[in-house]
Amino acid sequence: MAGLFDKQADVYLEGRPTYPKEWYSKLAALTPHHTLAWDVGTGNGQAAISVAEHYEQVIGTDVNEEVIALVGGEDSVDLVTVAAAVHWFDLPKFYNLVSRVLKKPEGVLAVWTYSGIEVSPTFDPVMKRFQDTTLPFWDNRAQCAWGGYKTLPFPFQSVEGFGCEGNPLPLDIPTKLSFEGFLKFLRSWSAVTTAKDQGVDLLPEKVVKEFEAAWGDSKLVRSVSYKAFMLAGKVKL
Repeated sequence: MAGLFDKQADVYLEGRPTYPKEWYSKLAALTPHHTLAWDVGTGNGQAAISVAEHYEQVIGTDVNEEVIALVGGEDSVDLVTVAAAVHWFDLPKFYNLVSRVLKKPEGVLAVWTYSGIEVSPTFDPVMKRFQDTTLPFWDNRAQCAWGGYKTLPFPFQSVEGFGCEGNPLPLDIPTKLSFEGFLKFLRSWSAVTTAKDQGVDLLPEKVVKEFEAAWGDSKLVRSVSYKAFMLAGKVKL
Protein backbone atom coordinates (compact mmCIF):
# COMPACT_ATOMS: atom_id res chain seq x y z
CA MET A 1 0.00 0.00 0.00
CA ALA A 2 2.91 2.32 0.79
CA GLY A 3 3.57 4.78 -2.01
CA LEU A 4 0.40 4.23 -4.01
CA PHE A 5 -1.25 7.41 -2.76
CA ASP A 6 1.77 9.54 -1.85
CA LYS A 7 1.76 11.65 -5.00
CA GLN A 8 -1.91 12.59 -4.75
CA ALA A 9 -2.20 12.82 -0.96
CA ASP A 10 -3.73 16.30 -0.90
CA VAL A 11 -6.20 15.49 -3.67
CA TYR A 12 -7.04 12.23 -1.91
CA LEU A 13 -8.11 14.10 1.23
CA GLU A 14 -10.32 16.47 -0.73
CA GLY A 15 -11.78 13.99 -3.20
CA ARG A 16 -12.95 11.11 -1.04
CA PRO A 17 -16.42 10.76 0.54
CA THR A 18 -17.31 11.24 4.19
CA TYR A 19 -18.83 8.14 5.78
CA PRO A 20 -22.31 8.57 7.31
CA LYS A 21 -22.44 9.08 11.08
CA GLU A 22 -25.15 6.44 11.46
CA TRP A 23 -22.70 3.73 10.37
CA TYR A 24 -20.70 4.30 13.53
CA SER A 25 -23.79 4.36 15.73
CA LYS A 26 -24.88 1.00 14.34
CA LEU A 27 -21.43 -0.51 14.81
CA ALA A 28 -21.21 0.82 18.35
CA ALA A 29 -24.55 -0.83 19.10
CA LEU A 30 -22.99 -4.20 18.29
CA THR A 31 -20.53 -4.11 21.19
CA PRO A 32 -21.71 -4.16 24.82
CA HIS A 33 -18.61 -2.29 25.98
CA HIS A 34 -17.17 0.94 24.56
CA THR A 35 -13.78 1.14 26.19
CA LEU A 36 -11.37 0.77 23.29
CA ALA A 37 -11.48 0.78 19.48
CA TRP A 38 -8.69 0.31 16.95
CA ASP A 39 -8.90 2.00 13.53
CA VAL A 40 -6.46 0.33 11.14
CA GLY A 41 -5.01 1.94 8.03
CA THR A 42 -6.32 5.11 9.57
CA GLY A 43 -5.08 7.50 6.88
CA ASN A 44 -6.45 10.99 7.55
CA GLY A 45 -8.26 9.71 10.64
CA GLN A 46 -11.79 10.24 9.32
CA ALA A 47 -13.11 6.93 10.67
CA ALA A 48 -11.13 7.17 13.92
CA ILE A 49 -12.61 10.60 14.70
CA SER A 50 -16.16 9.32 14.19
CA VAL A 51 -15.55 6.13 16.17
CA ALA A 52 -14.26 8.30 19.01
CA GLU A 53 -17.77 9.67 19.46
CA HIS A 54 -18.79 6.24 20.75
CA TYR A 55 -15.68 4.79 22.46
CA GLU A 56 -13.63 6.07 25.37
CA GLN A 57 -10.34 5.56 23.54
CA VAL A 58 -9.55 5.10 19.85
CA ILE A 59 -6.12 4.17 18.51
CA GLY A 60 -5.38 4.78 14.82
CA THR A 61 -2.46 2.87 13.28
CA ASP A 62 -1.22 0.87 10.36
CA VAL A 63 -0.80 -2.90 10.68
CA ASN A 64 2.09 -4.12 12.84
CA GLU A 65 2.82 -6.52 15.67
CA GLU A 66 3.65 -3.69 18.05
CA VAL A 67 0.00 -2.67 18.07
CA ILE A 68 -0.76 -5.51 20.50
CA ALA A 69 1.18 -3.72 23.21
CA LEU A 70 -0.21 -0.38 22.10
CA VAL A 71 -3.83 -1.41 22.51
CA GLY A 72 -3.25 -3.11 25.85
CA GLY A 73 -2.67 -6.73 24.91
CA GLU A 74 -4.86 -9.57 23.76
CA ASP A 75 -8.63 -9.62 24.32
CA SER A 76 -8.63 -5.86 24.90
CA VAL A 77 -10.39 -4.23 21.93
CA ASP A 78 -14.15 -3.78 21.56
CA LEU A 79 -14.23 -2.68 17.93
CA VAL A 80 -11.74 -2.82 15.03
CA THR A 81 -12.54 -0.70 11.96
CA VAL A 82 -10.89 -0.58 8.53
CA ALA A 83 -12.17 2.05 6.10
CA ALA A 84 -11.40 1.36 2.43
CA ALA A 85 -8.03 -0.21 3.20
CA VAL A 86 -8.22 -3.88 4.19
CA HIS A 87 -7.71 -5.06 0.60
CA TRP A 88 -4.16 -3.65 0.76
CA PHE A 89 -3.25 -5.64 3.88
CA ASP A 90 -1.45 -8.93 4.35
CA LEU A 91 -4.77 -10.55 5.27
CA PRO A 92 -3.56 -13.65 7.15
CA LYS A 93 -1.28 -11.49 9.29
CA PHE A 94 -3.95 -8.87 9.88
CA TYR A 95 -6.72 -11.33 10.69
CA ASN A 96 -4.42 -13.11 13.13
CA LEU A 97 -3.75 -9.80 14.90
CA VAL A 98 -7.45 -8.97 15.02
CA SER A 99 -8.32 -12.40 16.42
CA ARG A 100 -5.80 -11.85 19.19
CA VAL A 101 -6.73 -8.32 20.23
CA LEU A 102 -10.53 -8.47 19.97
CA LYS A 103 -12.50 -9.16 23.14
CA LYS A 104 -14.19 -12.54 22.97
CA PRO A 105 -16.93 -13.28 22.25
CA GLU A 106 -18.34 -9.76 21.84
CA GLY A 107 -15.59 -7.84 19.99
CA VAL A 108 -16.37 -6.84 16.40
CA LEU A 109 -14.29 -6.29 13.25
CA ALA A 110 -15.91 -4.05 10.62
CA VAL A 111 -14.41 -3.40 7.19
CA TRP A 112 -15.88 -1.40 4.34
CA THR A 113 -15.08 0.07 0.97
CA TYR A 114 -16.78 1.96 -1.82
CA SER A 115 -16.65 1.33 -5.55
CA GLY A 116 -17.92 3.90 -7.94
CA ILE A 117 -20.46 6.66 -7.88
CA GLU A 118 -23.98 7.12 -9.23
CA VAL A 119 -24.93 10.57 -10.54
CA SER A 120 -27.64 10.31 -13.20
CA PRO A 121 -28.79 8.06 -16.10
CA THR A 122 -26.99 10.42 -18.48
CA PHE A 123 -23.77 10.65 -16.52
CA ASP A 124 -23.33 7.08 -15.29
CA PRO A 125 -22.55 5.50 -18.73
CA VAL A 126 -19.82 8.11 -19.26
CA MET A 127 -18.41 7.20 -15.87
CA LYS A 128 -18.49 3.49 -16.75
CA ARG A 129 -16.53 4.09 -19.96
CA PHE A 130 -13.91 6.06 -18.07
CA GLN A 131 -13.68 3.43 -15.35
CA ASP A 132 -13.00 0.79 -18.01
CA THR A 133 -10.02 2.80 -19.28
CA THR A 134 -8.46 2.71 -15.80
CA LEU A 135 -8.59 -1.08 -15.37
CA PRO A 136 -5.08 -1.88 -16.71
CA PHE A 137 -3.54 0.53 -14.21
CA TRP A 138 -5.05 -0.72 -10.95
CA ASP A 139 -3.04 -2.75 -8.50
CA ASN A 140 -4.47 -6.28 -8.43
CA ARG A 141 -5.55 -5.81 -4.80
CA ALA A 142 -7.76 -2.88 -5.77
CA GLN A 143 -9.89 -5.18 -7.93
CA CYS A 144 -11.28 -6.66 -4.71
CA ALA A 145 -12.50 -3.21 -3.69
CA TRP A 146 -14.03 -2.48 -7.08
CA GLY A 147 -15.88 -5.78 -6.75
CA GLY A 148 -17.49 -4.58 -3.52
CA TYR A 149 -15.51 -7.02 -1.33
CA LYS A 150 -17.45 -9.97 -2.73
CA THR A 151 -14.15 -11.84 -3.13
CA LEU A 152 -12.61 -10.65 0.14
CA PRO A 153 -11.73 -13.52 2.49
CA PHE A 154 -13.47 -12.82 5.80
CA PRO A 155 -13.02 -15.72 8.23
CA PHE A 156 -15.16 -14.30 11.04
CA GLN A 157 -18.55 -15.15 12.48
CA SER A 158 -21.01 -12.95 10.61
CA VAL A 159 -23.08 -10.40 12.48
CA GLU A 160 -26.74 -10.34 11.48
CA GLY A 161 -27.54 -7.42 9.22
CA PHE A 162 -23.93 -6.73 8.25
CA GLY A 163 -23.34 -9.20 5.46
CA CYS A 164 -21.10 -12.25 5.40
CA GLU A 165 -18.14 -13.56 3.42
CA GLY A 166 -19.05 -13.38 -0.26
CA ASN A 167 -22.16 -11.30 0.42
CA PRO A 168 -21.26 -7.91 1.93
CA LEU A 169 -23.91 -5.43 3.02
CA PRO A 170 -24.55 -2.84 0.25
CA LEU A 171 -24.73 0.74 1.47
CA ASP A 172 -25.08 4.21 -0.03
CA ILE A 173 -23.09 7.31 0.81
CA PRO A 174 -25.33 10.16 -0.36
CA THR A 175 -23.70 13.56 -0.66
CA LYS A 176 -23.67 16.84 -2.55
CA LEU A 177 -20.80 17.11 -5.00
CA SER A 178 -19.51 19.85 -7.28
CA PHE A 179 -18.00 19.08 -10.65
CA GLU A 180 -14.59 20.17 -9.38
CA GLY A 181 -15.05 17.85 -6.40
CA PHE A 182 -15.86 15.01 -8.78
CA LEU A 183 -12.66 15.64 -10.76
CA LYS A 184 -10.67 15.62 -7.52
CA PHE A 185 -12.25 12.24 -6.72
CA LEU A 186 -11.03 10.84 -10.05
CA ARG A 187 -7.57 12.37 -9.68
CA SER A 188 -7.25 10.73 -6.27
CA TRP A 189 -7.38 7.28 -7.86
CA SER A 190 -4.06 5.46 -7.71
CA ALA A 191 -4.73 4.11 -11.23
CA VAL A 192 -4.84 7.65 -12.64
CA THR A 193 -1.47 8.47 -11.07
CA THR A 194 0.03 5.12 -12.13
CA ALA A 195 -1.09 5.71 -15.72
CA LYS A 196 0.39 9.21 -15.69
CA ASP A 197 3.72 7.82 -14.48
CA GLN A 198 3.61 5.51 -17.50
CA GLY A 199 2.94 8.38 -19.89
CA VAL A 200 -0.82 7.87 -20.19
CA ASP A 201 -3.18 10.72 -19.35
CA LEU A 202 -6.55 9.20 -18.45
CA LEU A 203 -8.10 12.63 -17.91
CA PRO A 204 -7.23 14.69 -20.98
CA GLU A 205 -9.28 17.79 -21.79
CA LYS A 206 -11.51 15.79 -24.15
CA VAL A 207 -12.55 13.40 -21.36
CA VAL A 208 -13.06 16.24 -18.88
CA LYS A 209 -15.31 18.02 -21.41
CA GLU A 210 -17.32 14.83 -21.92
CA PHE A 211 -17.82 14.54 -18.18
CA GLU A 212 -18.76 18.22 -17.96
CA ALA A 213 -21.39 17.90 -20.69
CA ALA A 214 -22.95 14.88 -18.95
CA TRP A 215 -22.80 16.66 -15.57
CA GLY A 216 -24.93 19.47 -16.99
CA ASP A 217 -22.99 22.54 -15.87
CA SER A 218 -19.54 22.80 -14.34
CA LYS A 219 -20.97 25.08 -11.64
CA LEU A 220 -23.78 22.67 -10.77
CA VAL A 221 -23.69 20.93 -7.38
CA ARG A 222 -25.38 17.56 -7.76
CA SER A 223 -26.83 14.96 -5.40
CA VAL A 224 -24.76 11.82 -5.90
CA SER A 225 -24.36 8.45 -4.21
CA TYR A 226 -21.13 6.57 -3.64
CA LYS A 227 -21.80 2.81 -3.60
CA ALA A 228 -20.34 1.20 -0.48
CA PHE A 229 -20.05 -2.33 0.95
CA MET A 230 -19.48 -3.49 4.54
CA LEU A 231 -18.66 -6.69 6.41
CA ALA A 232 -18.73 -7.10 10.18
CA GLY A 233 -17.96 -10.15 12.25
CA LYS A 234 -16.74 -11.65 15.49
CA VAL A 235 -13.95 -14.11 16.24
CA LYS A 236 -15.10 -17.68 15.67
CA LEU A 237 -14.79 -19.69 18.88
